Amino acid sequence: MSGVSGLRLEVVTAGNVDAVLALRVHPEQEDNVAPVATSLAEAYAYGENAWPRAIYDGEELVGFLMAFLDIEWSDGGRRSGLWRLNIAAAHQGMGYGRFAVEAVGDELRRRGVSQLYVSWHQGEHGPGDFYRQLGFRETGELSGDQAVGVLAI
Repeated sequence: MSGVSGLRLEVVTAGNVDAVLALRVHPEQEDNVAPVATSLAEAYAYGENAWPRAIYDGEELVGFLMAFLDIEWSDGGRRSGLWRLNIAAAHQGMGYGRFAVEAVGDELRRRGVSQLYVSWHQGEHGPGDFYRQLGFRETGELSGDQAVGVLAI
């Protein structure tokens, strides 16, 4: 991974949307995370409650994330967190996922939020271990068939 100064989030624009749409995770992970096209459609539908961003290392696009901001949760409360994380297959295991989670945490703190939520598919190729290593604790809830985790930020 390049120095931290080279890592940044960028808004998805007409100038980078084709490259962002072309991002692919490892084939065995495709059932664990929606494609970027689905995320961008949901971002359009959810408006200000979605925060999609391209992840760059220098000039190289390495991933995509989308946060959810102050959405109604099944318990009647409101939550914010990481909705999607797509790190390109060739760039996994290099710290970009950690950077993405930290960047979402920074944005949520800036908005006055103190807890970052995430949900993940459980199973052999699911990202549960990744999130637990970052300090997320499972809440015991399910979002559909996905485990829910929370991190104090």
